[in-house]
Amino acid sequence: MATNLQTGSEPSLTSIVSGIIHDVQELIKQQMDLFKAEVSADVQKTKEASAALAVGLGALFLGCALLSVMTVHLLAWLVPSCPLWVFYLLVGGVVAAIGGCMTFIGWKQFQSVNADQSVKSLQENLEWKTKPH
Repeated sequence: MATNLQTGSEPSLTSIVSGIIHDVQELIKQQMDLFKAEVSADVQKTKEASAALAVGLGALFLGCALLSVMTVHLLAWLVPSCPLWVFYLLVGGVVAAIGGCMTFIGWKQFQSVNADQSVKSLQENLEWKTKPH
């Protein structure tokens, strides 16, 4: 005599498995939507920061150029026996050295930037989905 009878109120194994699959698909879809939203927000912040940076760099360049010319003429006024080109060489060399050092430091910092956390979490979710358990 069979004592293991299914009643109509318990869900079947196929409905449980299909529910799990549906939940996993929904989780992946939500993860992709979140990733898209994060990327969109990051792009907007990058645009705003780039515009401010470009204006600031333009003003900085113009100011440095004017200060360099002023410094050359100040040195020529202080030491009238030297030709003007010597002072341009001196001031230009100092400005180029400072610019080279700052470029090197900035490049090293740029290289040390790690991948965004949202990209890492997306990769982990995709790996979890593709690995057989």
